[in-house]
Amino acid sequence: MTASYHTCLLVDDNYIDNFVTRRLLESSKFAENIIVSESPIEAIKMLGDGSVKPDVIFLDIRMPLMSGFEFLEAYDKLSIDKSSVKIFLLSSSFDPTDIKRSSDNKYITHFIHKPLSIKILEELP
Repeated sequence: MTASYHTCLLVDDNYIDNFVTRRLLESSKFAENIIVSESPIEAIKMLGDGSVKPDVIFLDIRMPLMSGFEFLEAYDKLSIDKSSVKIFLLSSSFDPTDIKRSSDNKYITHFIHKPLSIKILEELP
C-alpha cells in the first residue's frame, strides 16, 4: 500500500496522544513523513520558514500557550501556499462552540473526535 500523503504534521501538546496517533498513521501508511510538534508555536515557525511543507495537518484544539484556533489565526497570516493543505481538527472536545467554529473556518477540512482510528482515516475526505 502506498502512502496517501507525502508529509503529515501532527500538532498536539499531549505526548501520549501523539505517540498513539503517530503509530496509527505509520501502521496505516497514511503519509511518507510524519512530523510531530508538541508546540503549536513551533509548528507555525516550521511552516513559516518552510522547513515543513505538509499535505495534511492534524491539529488539537485545547493546548496551552496557543489553542488550535489561535494556531489557525497565525496560519492565516503565513505567506505560504495553503491551497493543497488539508487540516483536520483532532480533538476530544464535544463543545458545540468548538464544532461550530471549526465548520466556519475556511482551513478546516474536517472535525475528528479523538481517538483517531483506521476506520476514520479511511473515511476522510
